[in-house]
Amino acid sequence: MKRSLLAVPLALLFSVAAACAPADDSDDAKTSDSSPSASASSECAVESLPLTTAGKLTIGTDDPAFEPWFADNDPSNGQGFESAVAYAVAEEMGFAKDQVVWTKVPFNTAYQPGKKSFDFDINQVSITKEREKAVDFSTPYYSAAQAIIVRSDSKFADAKSLADFTTASLGAQIGTTSLKAIESLETQDAPLVYDDTTKAALALANGQVDGIVADLPSAFYLVAAELEDATIAGQFDFSGGEPERFGLLLEKDSKLTSCVDKAVSTLDEDGTLADLEQKWLSASQDVPVLK
Repeated sequence: MKRSLLAVPLALLFSVAAACAPADDSDDAKTSDSSPSASASSECAVESLPLTTAGKLTIGTDDPAFEPWFADNDPSNGQGFESAVAYAVAEEMGFAKDQVVWTKVPFNTAYQPGKKSFDFDINQVSITKEREKAVDFSTPYYSAAQAIIVRSDSKFADAKSLADFTTASLGAQIGTTSLKAIESLETQDAPLVYDDTTKAALALANGQVDGIVADLPSAFYLVAAELEDATIAGQFDFSGGEPERFGLLLEKDSKLTSCVDKAVSTLDEDGTLADLEQKWLSASQDVPVLK
């Protein structure tokens, strides 16, 4: 936030006036820990947080944990966008790296109602109204488009619009907004559903499906590292709605939500999230937008 240069001398004048004024010993003039700001700060102090394990921040994610979100299937190494974001949030909340504990949580069970085995989950979980009925989400830490991957020699490789895919057989991971994106196309064939994106990619490589849908950063990784002779046909157009927004997932009505929210918002405002995105995720400017 930029401040007016005029605010500086005014602030100095008020400081001088306060310094020259006689001290006020009244109770109203005293600063106490019961002030709203001090109270809010103490609520988010590590020792005050209702954690799964006292003194530890337990973070959930899927297994395997895929690139570019994680590296070497090891969330604890701090490598990959979501691992880096998780540790940045932890640090902002007052946790050292050795106070962070990771636990395995299958993607399609993380957003189900009920008690959680983690303090928050990070796993490209899109914020939707339906999911918000069962869990809490933090303010978004990333926005992403959905993309369609096809084989390079496919007749769909040169598609110009989403309508060109109505005759295609498309697949995606179960329980994802990628799957919902296919459903929105109203293709002739029902979407093919896979346990994870790797299995969907294998189906594409084996010619069992014309294309698969994944978030754009994952699509870049799959085309570069997992698939031969594959290309990103395009990304979904969001002119008619909101882009995908990923949020940290917490238990419904968790007392941690406001503190996690505060940490993510701070990382957004100070540019940390943008820096991590630049470091770990591929740019999307050269991928055509399909309308």
